[in-house]
Amino acid sequence: MLCLRVRPLLALCAVAAVLAFAMSDADARAGRGMSFGSRGSQTFSAPPSTTTSPSARPIERSMTQPGQPGGMFAQRPPVSSPMGGFFNRPGFLGGLFTGLLGAGLLGMLFGHGFLGGLGGFASMLGLLLQIGLIVIIGYLLWTWWQRRSQPALASGPALRDYASGGARPQMGFGGGAPASRARASGTDEVGLTPDDFNAFEKTLGEVQSAYSAEDLARLRRHVTPEMLSYFSEELSANASKGVVNRLSDVKLLQGDLAEAWREGDTDYATVAMRFSLNDETIERDSGRVLQGGPDEATEVWTFMRARGGHWLVSAIQQS
Repeated sequence: MLCLRVRPLLALCAVAAVLAFAMSDADARAGRGMSFGSRGSQTFSAPPSTTTSPSARPIERSMTQPGQPGGMFAQRPPVSSPMGGFFNRPGFLGGLFTGLLGAGLLGMLFGHGFLGGLGGFASMLGLLLQIGLIVIIGYLLWTWWQRRSQPALASGPALRDYASGGARPQMGFGGGAPASRARASGTDEVGLTPDDFNAFEKTLGEVQSAYSAEDLARLRRHVTPEMLSYFSEELSANASKGVVNRLSDVKLLQGDLAEAWREGDTDYATVAMRFSLNDETIERDSGRVLQGGPDEATEVWTFMRARGGHWLVSAIQQS
């Protein structure tokens, strides 16, 4: 009876393992289906929705960490109180200790000893304790009410989506359909031109081609050092497994702008791209095709450039 119960469970686990393996290898192209890289101050904010990619997975690996200077999650330095410590801190406990000390000193001055002056003060101690408890409870209630009344902070594009007087029409490059004019996505604070969109499309093919050829020198010309380190890890993992990821026939089917902005002397542009390609995993020694074939993918790529420079891929997010 126990064996009959265990067999369906083992079969289910086997099916799950096969599906997990298939899903893990389905995204064998550059990036392996992960979301990684940096988007400047927007690294931990979701890019605006577009026609090509209504949503994007959050960044999973990044050298930009919350709390770093200039980041969105930079921690504020603790505010030190000008009056610290038990003796010089105002409030109920400080006032009570001061009153006790003053009563003791008065007792000594009038010849009753340090504790003698506390006799008259003892009658007021109970009243002060009751008042103090009421004050503390009232303060806690007031603090709770203030926190509850504060509006929630909204995430997303925020004010910069309207800094240029509303969202401009999105450009569908590579034959894609233009995005809706009414949406906040497509805000362009950089002033992108058709040449920039052509550069994005060309870079898509160049990165996939260099990755397929395992040519780190070519990749270095198209991606940031951070992205190069991630690609290098993937290629090393493939070499360890004895396989090669061959990518060919990359063609952009649809693309549109999510957002473009400036941070100091650096321009950023995040675009959603749907593209087709031939994605195969090949055994390194024999050249035998292990899996793969014609495929289609939708990803959100962020490009950055120094003012006057050329665009580099700084982040890739899965749709």
